[in-house]
Amino acid sequence: MQMEQAYKDIAPRLRGLRDALDLTVEELAAKTGVDVESIRSYESGTMEIPVGFLMKVAQACHVDLTVLISGIEPHLKGYSLVRQGEGLSVERRKDYDYKSLAYRFSGRKMEPFLITVPPKKPEDMTQVSHSGQEFIHVMEGRLELRLGAEVLELAPGDSLYFDAQTPHALRGLDGKQAVFLDVIL
Repeated sequence: MQMEQAYKDIAPRLRGLRDALDLTVEELAAKTGVDVESIRSYESGTMEIPVGFLMKVAQACHVDLTVLISGIEPHLKGYSLVRQGEGLSVERRKDYDYKSLAYRFSGRKMEPFLITVPPKKPEDMTQVSHSGQEFIHVMEGRLELRLGAEVLELAPGDSLYFDAQTPHALRGLDGKQAVFLDVIL
């Protein structure tokens, strides 16, 4: 249910931004490199909205990602301190817990998240891809990351930097969740 609510909240902001900028769906598709049907699905709230797409829209439309995700305008420019447990919850995927760690900072060049991934069966993993680059640093638990055809296992203290256009999927290992810092550029 929370995911459905997140889609219902983000979808009208996407549509409203496009309307405010007087862009057609086709023009937004050209600016973001995402097909028209996917954009229509995102705007209707019937399809999971990848953070990579939201980042493309934010860049193409010169708005902050926080506005699209939460409807809140970030206002800090010098620094943004987020205390433990205070990250902005981002309802992106039903099986991951995302906390945005820089949502108050205006004009960000990267998107840092604290992500918790539950354990799951290999067949339940869903690969995603998006534009940009991604950096993962494991803090707790062991993490399996499928990167294209490769299967990587990361332990606390391990880091991985990769091209986010490569299909990737994650799961906690050993029957436990994995917690990691994720930075998307």
